[in-house]
Amino acid sequence: MSKPAAPFSQRALPVAVVLLAVLLLWYGGAVGLNAQGAIERVLTPKFGSSPYTWQQLVATTWSMERPVLPAPHQVLADLRESLFDFPVDSPRNLLYHAAVTAQSTLVGFVLGTLLGMVLAAAIVHSRTLDRALLPWIVASQTVPVLAIAPIVLVILGTLGFSGLAPKAAIAMYLCFFPVTVAMVQGLRAPQRIETELMHTYAASRLQAFWLLRLPSALPYLFPSLRVAIAAGLVGAMVAELPTGAQAGLGAKLLTGSYYGNTVGIWSALVMSALLGLALTAAVAGVERLVLARGRQA
Repeated sequence: MSKPAAPFSQRALPVAVVLLAVLLLWYGGAVGLNAQGAIERVLTPKFGSSPYTWQQLVATTWSMERPVLPAPHQVLADLRESLFDFPVDSPRNLLYHAAVTAQSTLVGFVLGTLLGMVLAAAIVHSRTLDRALLPWIVASQTVPVLAIAPIVLVILGTLGFSGLAPKAAIAMYLCFFPVTVAMVQGLRAPQRIETELMHTYAASRLQAFWLLRLPSALPYLFPSLRVAIAAGLVGAMVAELPTGAQAGLGAKLLTGSYYGNTVGIWSALVMSALLGLALTAAVAGVERLVLARGRQA
């Protein structure tokens, strides 16, 4: 019998404690990093040589227009303004930029998943490919994505590909590796007695793959998909930086850095984190549906 699920309060308490600790550290960091600027740009011109209280210092560090580290309530206020004060199709709405980045991420995720599964199947069924491909697949991930992104963008640009394609290619580059490694392990998961049983039934390699290896690989595949889609989001955002894109969360980060809009930068970072959580949750939902149907079958 499966263990009953823990009450929601027990599951939510650790999350709430961690969130509270992060907020306290964040507010404390805002005071420490913004204090010098607050004194030089706000408090000294306002009070001169007159003393000011620590409450005034803290309040100032939490309300500066261009802080080094914005306070959480400043980021939330900027998020609210962006999401609710502008149309969804407006470049000033973060949902617009999140949709652009999500599109590149999902295309790269699908392509990377297909590539990883094909490579894994080839590696499992061929010792030559196992020895020839796997070391290069591992070595490919030692190259920083910031270094490879401009190269990919230039090559695809000369071939006439622009817009979505280069960003999806970078996302695919980061997605395929965890899928490949996990699928190789999963496809090799069946025990020898199970493979010999398939031989006893005179099953072909294709039948053994669909009926034995692929179902055994599903518990390995879905955790790797959650990692892959998060990595693909990072790749899509990184690819938006050297292209000078006008839309996307990466472009929003770049624009904020140009104009010193640290609050806008942190708002885009929070939105990217929320987008990553949403994409990962979607993959987890698909995982539950597929595994539940597999158990019923």
